[in-house]
Amino acid sequence: MEEWIPKTLVGRLVKEGRITSINQIFEMNLPIREVEIVDALLPNLEQKVIKINIVQRQTDAGEVSQFQAVVAVGNHDGYVGVGVGKAKQVRQAIEKAIVDAKLNIVPVRRGCGSWECLCGEPHSVPFKVYGKSGSVKILLLPAPKGVGLVAGEAAKVVLRLAGIKDVWTRTKGETRTAINFVKATYDALRKTYAIKTPDQW
Repeated sequence: MEEWIPKTLVGRLVKEGRITSINQIFEMNLPIREVEIVDALLPNLEQKVIKINIVQRQTDAGEVSQFQAVVAVGNHDGYVGVGVGKAKQVRQAIEKAIVDAKLNIVPVRRGCGSWECLCGEPHSVPFKVYGKSGSVKILLLPAPKGVGLVAGEAAKVVLRLAGIKDVWTRTKGETRTAINFVKATYDALRKTYAIKTPDQW
């Protein structure tokens, strides 16, 4: 395996050991532009392929078919990312999607925002949070312990990888479009750090 030569300031700080936690990067609001940064600071990331589609685009030479992969990554403990990759081979599409997901990794604030539970443990979302992508809107609602993930299959994968164990969801729009459903769920989780009430619902 080739040795990583960082191309960005954040990469150099990580390689030199001056940044030892991914939290430091988010606290300083620094961009992550190299996948090796995530590999170094979050080595235990799990990845899940959510959907693989065949997409076609028109070129001068006719229709070109490619595979499109949607992948989610997370450590089951407050970090999650979603990525999309396209390539002529399925494996390459998945690899591109994994890199994209790692570069899109975000911290997720967890808590116990349910008045029925109030255990204080980080098993659900701390408050109502809203996400949107394309026609799909999703509302995540705090749920008491034992409820589980009351959500569509694609959303469940993202929530599990983020470390959410109990949540209620409400959705609108074309949730069968996996890519938008997954991105809307990711958008909602990302907003757990930007506290806003879901007034657009």
